[in-house]
Amino acid sequence: MIFLFFVGIVVGILAAMFGLGGGFLIVPTLNILGVEIHSAIGTSSASIVFTSLSSSIAYSRQRRIHYRAGILLASTAIIGAYIGAWMTSFLPSNQLKVIFGITLIFVAYRVYKKKPVEPSEVKLEEIKLNEKLIPVGGFFSGIASGLLGVGGGIINVPFLTWLGMPIHYAVATSSFAIVFTSLSGAIKHYMLGNVQIIWLPFLVPGLIIGAQIGARLAKKTRAKSLKGMFSIVMAILAVRMILKGLGFPIP
Repeated sequence: MIFLFFVGIVVGILAAMFGLGGGFLIVPTLNILGVEIHSAIGTSSASIVFTSLSSSIAYSRQRRIHYRAGILLASTAIIGAYIGAWMTSFLPSNQLKVIFGITLIFVAYRVYKKKPVEPSEVKLEEIKLNEKLIPVGGFFSGIASGLLGVGGGIINVPFLTWLGMPIHYAVATSSFAIVFTSLSGAIKHYMLGNVQIIWLPFLVPGLIIGAQIGARLAKKTRAKSLKGMFSIVMAILAVRMILKGLGFPIP
């Protein structure tokens, strides 16, 4: 119980700092503890609801959430997450993990090469985005969320920065969108019997606390450093996903 609480704090910090859900740590941790993989993914989806909600509250106080972009992302991500969760019932994910991992390496490189923009240089209301493309990215982030047990931030953040949103705002907006994505996936996983409620009271308190800490750390981190750290995390996740897809016993 104590171990899971501290795991929750670490996951919450990383999830909030980088706009991720935290499933990349929750799923393998639960799996190592003996939870079957489908149940680990479902329980992770339920846990991410609390992580993203906590970080969204923190980022809302910082006024860094682009609500219109977040709602457009969530509008299709909800559908995608439901479909992705449904796909876990019959679709072997090994090949998908390899393809997805290779794609993430390319995306991580693109994020790293992009010129950083500090929040002080651009006001939230001055950000101009192609709003017709946002729902497309939201749908695919939802698929990834439901199918792989991640929050969708691994797509949301690079996608929003590609559209021209500074990374601090992209992280905050991704956290906001993940609230709806993970909730949709969690509901479907619960219906499938994949959510192990017994683990949530041990994980959730740490996740909530960690997300508050992570949002504050992100605020104090320069855009160049945040962008670099995000790219490193993305690359690590990509390599892990590829190795798992190829059958290596990676937790």
